[in-house]
Amino acid sequence: MANLRDVQLRMRAVRQTLQVTKAMNLISTAKLRKGRRLLEDTEPFFTRIQKTMYDILSGAGAMDSEFFHKPKRDGDGLAAVIGITSDKGLAGGYNANVCHQINALCGELKNPILVLIGSIGCRYFARSPYKILENFSFKSKLPDMDDAKEVTDYLMSQYLWGMFSEVHIVYTHMYSAVKIMPTVRQALPLNAGKIQEEIANSGGQKRIELQFEYLPSEKAVFDALVPFYIKGLVYGALVEAYASEQSARMSAMDEASKNAEEMLASLQIHYNRVRQASITQEVTEIISGSSALLE
Repeated sequence: MANLRDVQLRMRAVRQTLQVTKAMNLISTAKLRKGRRLLEDTEPFFTRIQKTMYDILSGAGAMDSEFFHKPKRDGDGLAAVIGITSDKGLAGGYNANVCHQINALCGELKNPILVLIGSIGCRYFARSPYKILENFSFKSKLPDMDDAKEVTDYLMSQYLWGMFSEVHIVYTHMYSAVKIMPTVRQALPLNAGKIQEEIANSGGQKRIELQFEYLPSEKAVFDALVPFYIKGLVYGALVEAYASEQSARMSAMDEASKNAEEMLASLQIHYNRVRQASITQEVTEIISGSSALLE
């Protein structure tokens, strides 16, 4: 009977887990629906702003601006790596893939420093050899422009002051509901060649170089334009990361629910066998006792 009781306890635990995974699956599905709608609205802007920046850069030629060259300061500046992870777990390999990409990028850069968005990444890199300069947490809510502005203001101030020599953004790009992959984009300094390469990698056509007339001057135009460009990049990355996180969590919870159902079915078979064996044993004992009395 003790074995039967153990099986019942295990079955109850699996049922409770199944209720949690199904509930989280439904919540992630609803959030993913909102995230995909926002992504569909944001993606054309995210793509267009890159193409526009390349077109403007291609006509600028050589220009002495801190946005095109690493800021001058004594010694080597820091290479900022902006890593976007989630504030919650149970999202399959979503956070692990981003963290592995950040590790790989830091291994390629000189003097890397981390600026993290999301508490999971902060906990992961707290014991790593790379230093965490700043950590932002937006509590897994739907991103908005205020969130992007908060991050962008910090990045621009540190870059213009000379703390950062370059800025890279690591986030998860959502190609489809079943294909999400960590992606790296260089935000600063501006590099027309890398922007062209990123446009091509995202499926866009190769841009042709254009010529523009800048009024009142090239520097004035880029001083006003670049902060808006960086804010657009950060906002687009936050939206992509949010939708990818919900897709990963929905898939993980769906898989967990299937595993729980399979485990429950297996335990039910085991329970039936143990229960039948217990009944058979009791019947055998009753028959044996009756036979002994008759004798």
